[in-house]
Amino acid sequence: MTKPHAVIFDIGRVLYRWEPRLLYERLIPDDEARSVFLRDVVTSDWHFQHDAGRDFAATSAELIAAHPHHADLIAAWAPNFLNTIPGPVEGMPALVDDLHAAGVPLYAITNFSHEFFPPFRAREAAMFDRFRDIVVSGDEKLVKPDAAIYRLALDRFGLRAEDAVFVDDNEANVAGAAAVGLHALHFTDQPRLRGELTALGLLGP
Repeated sequence: MTKPHAVIFDIGRVLYRWEPRLLYERLIPDDEARSVFLRDVVTSDWHFQHDAGRDFAATSAELIAAHPHHADLIAAWAPNFLNTIPGPVEGMPALVDDLHAAGVPLYAITNFSHEFFPPFRAREAAMFDRFRDIVVSGDEKLVKPDAAIYRLALDRFGLRAEDAVFVDDNEANVAGAAAVGLHALHFTDQPRLRGELTALGLLGP
């Protein structure tokens, strides 16, 4: 089996925490009301449209039409989106630093809005400046686990599938990456991932 020499990361819940509830803790003080709003209004399926390339102006207008009494809360999603990303996953900045110091080429494929990613990337430049390239689903209008986004990324990165390890917290995305030939790892925490990358020869013991 070919030994990989590059690492392709997912971003949300691998490199950075993503917790939509944090955006609404101040806006909806009541825990039960906030849970209902997150479950029934700004749902994962609704937000996934942004990852697939739709503009917030369109998705929010549709959602407000369906829930007009929540118009202000829905409108708050885009301008406050960075509040849903409170910081890195524990241990991951150090792992990225160690890979970078070892000369391992770093890339990312992320399901992320084309509108929301640029300010986030700018805020986290210290991390992302270590990456040679990042494929953003909202820019490409392709989302994981569609095989097309992995193939596009490999072509853009100048890698063969067997050259790279792909790391994602979503098992469907991991399976999709494995199906195109990537060394695919399911992320649970930094210590386990560090051990797996060490076993693959990408980090020293």
